[in-house]
This record gives sequence, structure tokens and C-alpha cells, in this order.
Amino acid sequence: MEELELKKHANSVRKKIVDMVYTAQSGHPGGSLGAADIVTYLYFEEMDISENNVKSIDRDRFVLSKGHVSPLLYAVLDEKGLLHEDLHTFRQVNSNLQGHPNMNEVDGVDMSTGSLGQGTSVAVGMALANKLDKNDHRVYALMGDGESEEGIIYEAMMAAHHYHLDNLCLILDLNHLQIDGNIEDVMNPTPHKEKFEAFGFNVTECDGHDFNSIAKAFECFHNEHERPTVIIAHTIKGKGVSFMENNYAWHGSAPNAEQYEIAMNDLKEVK
Repeated sequence: MEELELKKHANSVRKKIVDMVYTAQSGHPGGSLGAADIVTYLYFEEMDISENNVKSIDRDRFVLSKGHVSPLLYAVLDEKGLLHEDLHTFRQVNSNLQGHPNMNEVDGVDMSTGSLGQGTSVAVGMALANKLDKNDHRVYALMGDGESEEGIIYEAMMAAHHYHLDNLCLILDLNHLQIDGNIEDVMNPTPHKEKFEAFGFNVTECDGHDFNSIAKAFECFHNEHERPTVIIAHTIKGKGVSFMENNYAWHGSAPNAEQYEIAMNDLKEVK
């Protein structure tokens, strides 16, 4: 897919995120907007998922470990034509589109997530199961940098290296912000690269808003045949919406009517 097409899809995804959170007056726009480019790339370029195989085990799987950015997953599934739910029901009573994704209710959601740190462990288990079943499909997981403060992640990574899970690709959404502020001030999890390397991972980095850079990072994953891979994606929380960018206050806040208009105007054209 051409870069311009990917940009258009990502911009549409961002509009849907803002619209969902505004309509619900609840949700997590900052991290959803920040990871929109890399998850758009996953679904439109990297993973072999389509309407024909969405319910099949014989396809690549995606675990949204930072499950609170569910607006991003719903928006991408909708953009891909895989979602059969009304985005405007997000976080409403009796809606299947809840604040954390539910694999039992929404096609295309491969794991129910929300308890931070656990998604990485689940992804490791899925990748190991594929190895045992001789299923050559890959498993991808997106985790937050604030989430990387959770110890369970490193236990999972130790297992991933031990079992040579070269079919596993973890993606760290590194925007340096979490709900209470800068990650270095809350509970410093850095340096990430050195830690991941110490756990035996193939580590690569990318600009999480540059599709050429993202493509090279996944190429590094495909070229590794012994170890699991971590992609450190450098992103901007709230990317695309002027007043949300690099502002941790928008981790879990909904815009008012005036802010909604500004946000949608910011996303009016592909940049």
C-alpha cells in the first residue's frame, strides 16, 4: 500500500477515535491517537487479517496489551471493514464496545485486555502455542511505556527468549507519558533498549509516525529467525490533535464541544 493511502487510513482512524470518545464523554484519546499509525500499519500492511479469515485461528493475531486504548482498536477494525458494531455505542450500557476490548463479543478482538502487563504474557502463550501446533502465523502485542513498569512483562520476556519465539513481535509505544505524568518521574522504566537486549530480544527502533521507518522495523522482525523481537516505537501522545499532543492530561479525558471542533479541524487534512 502506498504511503499516502496509509496516512489517509490513519487520519480516518484518528477522527473515529476523537468522535467515539467525545460521543461517550469517556475514554482514552491520548494513547489511542499516538499509536494510530503503527496499528494502522499492522492491520493494513503487516498482518494477514481480512473479513474472510477474521474468525480463523490460521492468521496473525494482535494483543492490545494496553487495553484502555480500545478506541484505537475499534477504529482500526472499523476502518478495515471488520467491525460490525456502531462506533457511537462506545462505552454505552449494553454495547459490545466497552472501555476494554472483549474477545467474546467483538470479532477481530483476539484477547480481552485491560489489566496492564498481562497482555504481553498472553501474547507469549499464543506464540508458544503456535510453535507447538506448527502454526507459522505471527503474534503481535502493543504495550505502553507506563505499562512497562509492570514486572510481569519481564517474566514473560524471559519465557519468550527461553522458547526461541521468533514468531513474537512486541511493540513498545514509547511516548514518555502515563496517567500521572512523565514515566521517568512516576516509576522510571528506562533504559528500555538495554533491558530488552539483556532479556535476549532482537531490538529495533522506529519513528512511530513515519510509515517508512515502521516498515523497516517490521523488516527487522522478519529477518530474525532465532529470537523474539521488540520494536521500540517513538510516538507522540495525542498525535494529530494540537492541544492533546504531549499532554498527559489527555490520557483519559474526553473533549468538550469546543475542543471536539478544534480536534476535528486539526484532523481535517492528511498531514
